[in-house]
Amino acid sequence: MDELFQNFFDPSTIEGLQNDYIVPWAINIVMALAVFIIGRLVISIILAVINKLLGKTKMDSMLVNFVMSIMYALLLLFVIVASLDQLGVNTSSLIALVGAAGLAIGLSLQDSLKNFAAGVMLVVFRPFREGEFVEVNGISGTAERITIFNTIMRTGDGREVTIPNGPIYGNVITNFSRRDTRRVDMVFGIGYDSDLLKAKAILKEIVETDERVLSEPVPLVAVQELADSSVNFVVRPWAKTSDYWDVYRDTMEKVKLRFDAEGISIPFPQMDVHLIKEESAANSPKD
Repeated sequence: MDELFQNFFDPSTIEGLQNDYIVPWAINIVMALAVFIIGRLVISIILAVINKLLGKTKMDSMLVNFVMSIMYALLLLFVIVASLDQLGVNTSSLIALVGAAGLAIGLSLQDSLKNFAAGVMLVVFRPFREGEFVEVNGISGTAERITIFNTIMRTGDGREVTIPNGPIYGNVITNFSRRDTRRVDMVFGIGYDSDLLKAKAILKEIVETDERVLSEPVPLVAVQELADSSVNFVVRPWAKTSDYWDVYRDTMEKVKLRFDAEGISIPFPQMDVHLIKEESAANSPKD
């Protein structure tokens, strides 16, 4: 045992270990780190150049972000393989192992692959673009970007919502911003004792004098329903998509003020309760 320790700590043995193992491995590790760091730097430069070139085209920004995400993942994988190759790892066997592992992982992560495929379809067919207001999977908000697996949206109250691409592409997508014009649907009810023709004339006047309301298609003002406690008018003017909510809110306010000024009642749900007083049995005449 003593002889074994003496041989191990012998200067010639230590020098041999340094020359045969420690120094080469240290050089390989340093070179692998250098390849990885320089590779990351080169990736950043390449992606910056590509992003600048794509920014000069008419390509949608969502498509640009999606392409950049995929390119970053592929280039980073290439740099990692090159770094491992510098360490002396058999990359051909590693690639085969990664392929087999990727197949197993793919089978276990079918939802993720589904989200990736759906993301590709969303980018190709573009049912919505960056900045458009849409309703997807029951969520309404402004589309900000599509990543490899998810879509990022911003709701009207400032929340950021991340939705998997699969449910988005597999369900109905309502795009409120794609068309230049929208119809503003409103319903106003008046009491049965109010002047119907006068109320209709007021509604027409309010709609037709609004400069934001389009003359074509012609705004619709008509009696829609004789309800239980009100006569309901349907009012449907058309406006630019950007003016939709302003027209809606302003019309609501104007109608309320004009109806109040003209003495036209706007009914609200109410209930009449009739109390019937019965004489108690104690006060009833005895036989």
